Amino acid sequence: MKKYAYIGFLGFVAVITTEFGVIGILPQIAEHYKIGIDKAGYLLSTFALIIALTGPFMTLLTASFDRKKIMFISIFLFLVTGIISAFSPPFWILILVRILPAFLQPVYIATALSVAVSKAAPEKKNELMSIVFSGVTVAMVTTVPFATWISSVYSWEYSFIIQTIVSLVALLVIYFILPSMPVKEKKSSGSQLKILSQPTFILSTATNFFMITAWFSTYSYFADYLNKAKGMNETMVSYMLFVFGIIGVLSTWIAGKMLNKNVTKTTAFFLSGTVLIPVLLHISNGNVFSTIVVIGIWGFIYSPSFLNASTYMISSVPDSLEFANSLATSFGNLGVTLGTTIGGWVIVTKGVEYIPWIGFIFGLLAFLMMIFRSILEKKENTAIVCKE
Repeated sequence: MKKYAYIGFLGFVAVITTEFGVIGILPQIAEHYKIGIDKAGYLLSTFALIIALTGPFMTLLTASFDRKKIMFISIFLFLVTGIISAFSPPFWILILVRILPAFLQPVYIATALSVAVSKAAPEKKNELMSIVFSGVTVAMVTTVPFATWISSVYSWEYSFIIQTIVSLVALLVIYFILPSMPVKEKKSSGSQLKILSQPTFILSTATNFFMITAWFSTYSYFADYLNKAKGMNETMVSYMLFVFGIIGVLSTWIAGKMLNKNVTKTTAFFLSGTVLIPVLLHISNGNVFSTIVVIGIWGFIYSPSFLNASTYMISSVPDSLEFANSLATSFGNLGVTLGTTIGGWVIVTKGVEYIPWIGFIFGLLAFLMMIFRSILEKKENTAIVCKE
């Protein structure tokens, strides 16, 4: 049902606003706490690392719980930690309260996607998943740039207030509209863990990891890059986040339609941006109009990245939706961690203008994994034909 997909979408907006809302305010946080931009980046990388390390285990642990309760508890934790963050606690506490909701983020995502497609025909599942994942791009259009803008007008703490309000709205919708959804048949952990031994799934996981690493090596420092490499102020950066996101809403809808037709070609098409964008950013140089055009292209190609990565992984193990989704979330966030860490190191040692080229390298690695999977699948299909 589309109603369930839109409920999952709203929670996704809250989750993404919390996770990526700090991107536009990292420079302000670094200045407030008198630390380097790379250390401020820990607010993003540690969040993502916790997801990467605990996601699949938390999903298996909560597999028998009522899905409504899981979604409610997850968003409630985001709400509480947002409130604490808004009071600008010591930096170590700020990192701690960033870590806590990360334990349940992959559980929420896997559960929301499962709920969205629970009563859908097979040919409609990718489209419903795209509705849930469009929460990413809608957050990029509305809450993330608005939080960045409000922080530029007042202070960075107001960014967390916006995140808290979004979480409260999602919490109320889940509580009052989503019906109780107890799990009727729990799959054994052993049957789900079997997918970890499948070569095509392993290659799909590697594709996901390299793809997200490529994107976030630059996107994590979006504000710092546009400020120092392109000469934009905080207000202009918030406008660029808006341009980035508004185009992303359209691209996510398009990606959902394209994935229904061909998962591999769609993933490859949007992945091509990891190679294209660094070149375009270099060519645009300091020209503001050219940079805005490139940011629009960047937003279009980047925005469905989590949808594409998850769908590409699930396509190799279609019968393990929730566990595969939790792994996709975990490895995607491991990519966020690595991309953010390497990006921060490059900024400190070389300069912010070099970070897009990290994405170029990891994008090529992702393409390589896709090629290996394609070759392996052809061999498997040939072997099946020969047996027949």
